Amino acid sequence: MSAAAHKATRSARPAEVQRHWWLVDAEDRVLGRLAARIASVLRGKHKPSFTPHVDAGDFVVVVNAEKVRLTGRKLEQKTYYRHSGWPGGLKQISAGRILSGPHPDRVLRNAVRGMLPKNALGRKMLGKLKVYAGPEHPHQAQQPEAISL
Repeated sequence: MSAAAHKATRSARPAEVQRHWWLVDAEDRVLGRLAARIASVLRGKHKPSFTPHVDAGDFVVVVNAEKVRLTGRKLEQKTYYRHSGWPGGLKQISAGRILSGPHPDRVLRNAVRGMLPKNALGRKMLGKLKVYAGPEHPHQAQQPEAISL
């Protein structure tokens, strides 16, 4: 085999990554399907230069997160848990209560967070996700392009 026939695998370097800004409208979109596609964009899997150990993903701005759709009876039955660290400190809240409360964006943010790597790289990727309950967002200067996931 000659030297010209050998093709080396190309790995992206953090300095070479070019980031884009995407705008997603979550109105009437199913939560899990939307979260899976957003997580894929945050990881950079939509790019041909995807490298698992490099944060090569793009920024994602999500609007209308309060209007995301849950199928079946998940509004009442899907439960989120947190623990204070004290005995008897387990607290639970339903997805419907979160969506109707003061922070409805947390349902989508938690769904995306569960689909990213559970390490420092995943936390860095989650920092590129901007979720807003209503139709307004403060990222006009970045000129996000609308994307239909």
